[in-house]
Amino acid sequence: MKLIRTALLATAAFALPVAPALAHEEGTEATLAASAMVVADTAETAAEAPQSEHDKLFALFEDSDKRSLELNPLGRLFRGDDSNAGRLGDFLTDSSYYANLRDTQLNLALLAQIDRDQLDDTDKLAYDVFKWTQEDALRGQTAEIRALTEVRPVNHFFGFHTFYPNFASGKGAAPFNTLANYEDNLTRHDDYIAITDRAIAKSREGMKSGVLETKLTIGIVVQQLDTLLAIPVDESQFMGPTTMFPESFSAEDKARLTDAYRAKTGEIYAAHTRLRDFLRDEYLPAAREEVGLSQMKGGADLYAQLIESTTTIPITADEIHQLGLSEVERIKGEFEKIKQEVKFKGTLNEFFDYVRTDPKFKPKSREALTQRYYDIGKMVDKKIGDYFSLLPKSELRIEPYDESIEQFSAGGSYQQGTPDGSRPGTFYFNAYDLPSRLTPGEVTLYLHEGAPGHHFQISLAQENTALPAFMRFGGNTAYVEGWALYAETLGYEMGFYKDPWNRYGTLGDEQLRAMRLVVDTGIHAKGWTREQAIDFMLENSPMTRTEVVAEVERYIAIPSQAVAYKVGALTIQRLRKKAEDTLGKKFDIKEFHAQVLGTGALPLAVLEAKIDRWIDSQQ
Repeated sequence: MKLIRTALLATAAFALPVAPALAHEEGTEATLAASAMVVADTAETAAEAPQSEHDKLFALFEDSDKRSLELNPLGRLFRGDDSNAGRLGDFLTDSSYYANLRDTQLNLALLAQIDRDQLDDTDKLAYDVFKWTQEDALRGQTAEIRALTEVRPVNHFFGFHTFYPNFASGKGAAPFNTLANYEDNLTRHDDYIAITDRAIAKSREGMKSGVLETKLTIGIVVQQLDTLLAIPVDESQFMGPTTMFPESFSAEDKARLTDAYRAKTGEIYAAHTRLRDFLRDEYLPAAREEVGLSQMKGGADLYAQLIESTTTIPITADEIHQLGLSEVERIKGEFEKIKQEVKFKGTLNEFFDYVRTDPKFKPKSREALTQRYYDIGKMVDKKIGDYFSLLPKSELRIEPYDESIEQFSAGGSYQQGTPDGSRPGTFYFNAYDLPSRLTPGEVTLYLHEGAPGHHFQISLAQENTALPAFMRFGGNTAYVEGWALYAETLGYEMGFYKDPWNRYGTLGDEQLRAMRLVVDTGIHAKGWTREQAIDFMLENSPMTRTEVVAEVERYIAIPSQAVAYKVGALTIQRLRKKAEDTLGKKFDIKEFHAQVLGTGALPLAVLEAKIDRWIDSQQ
C-alpha cells in the first residue's frame, strides 16, 4: 500500500548561501572542514557553561530540527505550522542540493563531538537513530547518486504533479482558515510552476547524460497530465479552496480571491501543458524500453544503495529474491488449506479465478464500500484495547480517493494528521473500477493503513513530545511498512480471520508482500520484463489483473521500496517470538507493542537492540 508520508519533503530546501567550495568535486571535504570550524566555534562559545553529553545531544537535535525546517517549508506545514506556508521550497536547484548536503555533514560533524559512552541507554538509542539517519541521507546525497536521480524528477509515482493538486485543493494538509492562508496558497502555486519547469530542464540533462526514465512510466505521466488538463479550470482541484471560503470573508475578498485563483490556475494549466508536451514529444521517444533499474546507466549501483536505505540492513538483491521465493511457497500452502475448508473443487489457480470473478466478492457500490470500511473501523475499535495500552489522540478519518486521481492510486494509503490532533489522520481507499476490487481484502487493508497500522505508528510517534523531532517525524520504510504489515497479522488474534474469506484476504496481502521480494529484485536486478512480473504475480496470488498491473508498474517507478515491507514485518514477528519464548508468562503484548512503537520509527538493527534490552529487563 502507498503511504502518503511525503518522503519528498526530505529533499526540499530554500536557496541558502553555499560555500563556493561546495560547487565542485571536493565539496564534501570542504564542507566537513567548514563543519569542523562551526564545531570549534560552538565549543568555544559553550566553554563558559559546560554541558552534559545528554544536553549536548539534545541541543544538537533541536538545532538540527530548526535547520531542517528552514530547508523544508513543506515539512513545517505538515506539522501544522503555517509560519512559512507561502513556500514549497527550491526543489531541483543546486542551492537546495548543496544546502541539504551541508546540513547533513554538519549534523554528523557535531554528533562526532559527543561522547556516546557517557549517555544512558535511552540517549544512546536516540544517538544511534540520528547517526544512522544522517549517514543514510549522506549516502543518498553523493554526486554520483544525484546524477542518477535528480535528472529523473518525474514518474507516475514520484513527481509534484501526483501530490500537489490534492495538497492545494483545500482537502490536504494546508490550512484555509484565514486570508493569509489563501494568499499563501497562491504563492505556493508560483513555486509549483517553477518546479514543474525545472523538472523539464532536469529531464533534458538526463537525456544528454543517458540517464533516462522508462517509456512505460513516462507514458503514464502523460496520461495523468492529460487527465488533469481535461478538467475545466473552474472545476479543478486548484479552485477547490474558493468553494469553501470561511463565512467571515467579505464578498469583496471572495470575489478578489476567486479571480486570482482562476488566473493562477490558468498558469498551472499552462505549466502542465508544457510538461505534458515535452514528455510526449521529446522525452518519450528517447526514454528507455527496459523497465529494470540495473538496465539503466549506473542503475545497478543505485539499486544496491536503495535496498540498504529502504531495508536499513545490509542485504543483497539475491538474498531478498530467495527469501521471497520461499515465502511465496509457504503462503500458497495456507491458501490450499482455505480451499479445502470452503470445499472448493479444483486447482489453486482455479480457486483464485473463482474469487476474482464471482460477483459476491465485488463491492456493490462506492457508498457500500465506504460504509463497509466504517463498519470495520468500529469492529477494530472494540478489540484494540486488548492489545494496546496507548491510543493516538488523533482521530482516524475514512475516505475514498478523489475521483480525479483514483485511477493511478494504490488500493489504499494513509495521510498523517497534525501532532496536536487538530487535523485527523486519513485512511484513503480506492473505489475506482469496483469490479476489480475484492471484498476479502478489506479488513486487512484497514488494519494496515488505518488502525493499528500506519495511524497508530505515525500518530503515537508525532504525539510523543518527549522524543526529539527527528524521531517524532522521521521514519524508514522497513519499520513504518513493516509495522503496518505486522499489524495485519493481529487480525488473527482479534478473531477477524476466523472467517475464511477474511483470512483469504489477509493471505492475499501477505502473498503480495512476499511476491514483491521476488518481483522487485527480478525487475531491477535480474532483467525481468513487465510481462514476466505480471505473470508471476497472477500465477501465485488471488490478485486481479488490474491490481497486479498497478503493482508491477509501481515497482518499476520506485525501485526497492516494496521489498522493505516483508523484511520489516518478519523482523518484528521474530522479535515478538523471541520475547514470548524468553519471557513465557511474563510476556505482555501491550508492553511489547509499547516498546516497538514508543520511540518512533527505528532502523531495524536499533529496534532489535532495544527489544533485547527490554527482554533482559523483564527477566
